[in-house]
Order: sequence, then structure tokens, then C-alpha cells
Amino acid sequence: MRNTATHCPQWFKSYRCLLAACFFLSLLSGQAQAFRIVSPADSAILTSGQSVPVEVEAGREAGLVEVRYYWYPEQTEALVEQGADRMGQAPQGSMSTEKYWQKDSITGAPVVALPALTSSVDRLPPYGGALPVPSDAIGRMRLLAIADISQGRLGRKTVFDEVFVIVQPAADLVSLDFETEKPLQLGRTGQSSAYGHVDSLGKIFELPVVGEFTDGITRPLASPSAGTSYTSGNEHIIKILSDGLLQIVGNGKTSLTVTNRGKQATLDVRVEVNSEPNDPPLANAGSARTVTAGTKVRLSGLQSRDPEGEALFYAWSQVRGSKVAMLDVNMPEPSFTAPYVSEKRTFRFKLRVTDKKGADGVPAYVDVTVEP
Repeated sequence: MRNTATHCPQWFKSYRCLLAACFFLSLLSGQAQAFRIVSPADSAILTSGQSVPVEVEAGREAGLVEVRYYWYPEQTEALVEQGADRMGQAPQGSMSTEKYWQKDSITGAPVVALPALTSSVDRLPPYGGALPVPSDAIGRMRLLAIADISQGRLGRKTVFDEVFVIVQPAADLVSLDFETEKPLQLGRTGQSSAYGHVDSLGKIFELPVVGEFTDGITRPLASPSAGTSYTSGNEHIIKILSDGLLQIVGNGKTSLTVTNRGKQATLDVRVEVNSEPNDPPLANAGSARTVTAGTKVRLSGLQSRDPEGEALFYAWSQVRGSKVAMLDVNMPEPSFTAPYVSEKRTFRFKLRVTDKKGADGVPAYVDVTVEP
């Protein structure tokens, strides 16, 4: 039988090549459909205090005006941008600026975010450049890039991408310490607590831990992602939870020991709270879901419960994704409108519940994936 493959007409070979070329181009275009951070790569290891090249791809988004880059320590609540600060000067290599840590007077949440870099098309590379890593950053960090896109008379829309990186200082740790009163007194005996306003059995708390490094910079080291571990002298008084959280579970004297990079610090603690038995509530932020942009999303903490059947206080916050305007954050079912996205993006929300006696549940998380 004759091998016809070697006797194809020239026009057929050209046609086949054209199809292959079109397929290849379609693959390339498919890879560049969404606005995304090209560099630094996800899980990259960076050095605090240095500048790193940052680059994005516009994808199919036309009309990019500018791109703003923000640093967040892992699990930090997403900060709200304020128009007057958009073109302000970025903090000089530090996360601990007054505006960065400004708190809402009611919720206690941060209210202002300052970009580490604002870039436009005339930068090299376009919409990128030299991005300063905060000098006091350490551990797992989230880099968020928000792009403003002009829609002509319709105004502007935004898209975002984010990557998670590991930041390490080049300097060595000299000393480690709890940045709190010593010895630490928890609780006010004889006073009833109302929704966590007073230390009580079951209350979950965090303690600021800082490290002095050989470069003269003090860095926050409370997060386990920074290499910190905790030990309780008596787990029946203070219990060690995940993410650097501590919980009051009994009365008496104990100690807390923190360890990082071979250094240790110990804090004596005395707990005197109302001894009335109280089991902490259980937080449940609902199931993960996928929605389309423009959909009204209602989160649900209705499956949260208190073992004693007491009413719960709810506190919702957002810890991943570009900030969304969430309504009823202190109710069981807050809501928000899923924003425009260029491709699938994940928004993560945290729920904390507290019972009437002040006991806290371990925080629960839920992811909402938004599709175009």
C-alpha cells in the first residue's frame, strides 16, 4: 500500500501548518487571559529590606491606568483603601507606619492601606518596577496587586492578583521578648464578662512577641510562620492553639515560653478569672462555594453553636483577596457583592464567635471563589 502521508498536496500541508499555528496561538492567548503577577513567583523566598523586581501581565485587560502593590502579613485583615491616600507616598520599607496600623474606632479593624509601589505604563517594565520589601517583614507574606482599568465614561474598574511569599531577614536574631507587662495579669476576679470585654475562661488572645536583629531592626515574631513556637508551663491554665493563639482554660500561675531561631523568652502569667465552668463556643463559617461576578453573596455562621446554648456575638473579617464591602459583619449572615474578576479569584473570610461569658471559639474560615 502506498504511503499517502508523504504525497499530500502542498496546499494541504500548508493548511495543516496553519491549523497548528492557530492552535498554538490560541494556547498562548489562553495563558494570557487574566491580569496576573508574573514576578515574584508564588512561594518565592525574599529578603526583608531589599527591593525586588515586580512584573505583571495585563492579559486581555485593556486600558490599564496604574497598578498598586500592597504587602500584608499572612492572616492580616484586608485593609480599606481611601481615595486621599491612593497617590500618597509609600512607607519607607516598614509596615509599622501610623497610617498602616490605623484602627476603626468601632470594629478595631485597620482602615487605611498605603501601597508599597504605584506603577504605570511608563515604568520599566510597564506597571512594574523595583518593589521594596518592608524592612520589618518576616515569615509568610501576601503581595496583592490591584490594577485600575479605565472604562471611559463608565469610570474605572479594578482587577487583582496575589501571591504568597516567604520573607527572611539577612540579619541574625539577637534577642526575643514578649512586648507586654511583666508579669502578665489576666482577669479581674469578681467582675462578670460581657462578650469578651473582660478576661474569662475560654477567652482566646494573642501576645505581641518581638525580636531584635543584628541590623538594628525590631521585627514582629508572634506568627508561627516567622519560625516562632510556644510552650505553656501548664496547659490546664493557658492552652496553646494554632496560629500563635492562646486560650485561658483555668486559674493559677504559669509561664509561657516563646522560641525562635535558637532564642527563648519566658513570661510569668497569673490568671484570675471567674471560675464558673464555661465551654467555649464552636465557630462554623459555612461551606466553600463558587459564584459569578455581580452575585450577592451571603455568608453563614448559623451552624456556629455554644455548648451551653447561649447567644453568640459574631465578628467577620476578610483575610484574602481584594477588599470587598461587607455588610452586617457582626451578624450571623453578612453579605457582599462579588466583584468583577478577570479569572477565578479566591476571597477568604474569617469568623470569630464569642459567648455571653466571654469565651471565644477557635476562628473558622470560608473561601468564596468568584468567576468572571
